[in-house]
Amino acid sequence: MLENFSKSIVVPSRVVFFMWLIFFPQFTFGIDLTVFGILPRTVHGLLGIVVSPLLHGSVGHLVSNTLPLLFLGTTLFLFYDKIAGKVFLQCYFYTGALVWLLARPAIHIGASGVIYGLASFLIFIGFFRHDFKSIIISLITIFIYSGLFYGIMPFQIGVSWESHLFGGIIGLFSAVRTSRLSRVSS
Repeated sequence: MLENFSKSIVVPSRVVFFMWLIFFPQFTFGIDLTVFGILPRTVHGLLGIVVSPLLHGSVGHLVSNTLPLLFLGTTLFLFYDKIAGKVFLQCYFYTGALVWLLARPAIHIGASGVIYGLASFLIFIGFFRHDFKSIIISLITIFIYSGLFYGIMPFQIGVSWESHLFGGIIGLFSAVRTSRLSRVSS
């Protein structure tokens, strides 16, 4: 079990490492890297699809994305190792692509879209798979992260609720898609 855990934390911890590494010069030297976030429907904003989950506006923003990304990412890779890489990449890139295509014209940064995607996947996969393990993981995720659903509403100024919403949609899409594929292959 310890070996599985140590393999499962690799991808999420690498992403978190790069989040902190990129934030260090921003915090230490006052360099504003957030300009490289997603700016919807602009050529410049395309780069943000790749880098925006690694960019954060403050230490609080970075910390609030670190623990959920580690927990949800590790859970994904620990319990769904065969599909985890694909689901993680979908939550990362498809969420960013939807933000670039459909969000309001503002710079969107942070890993919360990925987090919402992972949480949504872990919640919905239990509903679609109907196996005991997936249902338990869904219930635990709902219990811990039920407040996330508040974040898809446009209530907070300066928060990319679009990233949250599109991450949740991509997580749901990934759960539907992988549950259909597992039924076809069985």
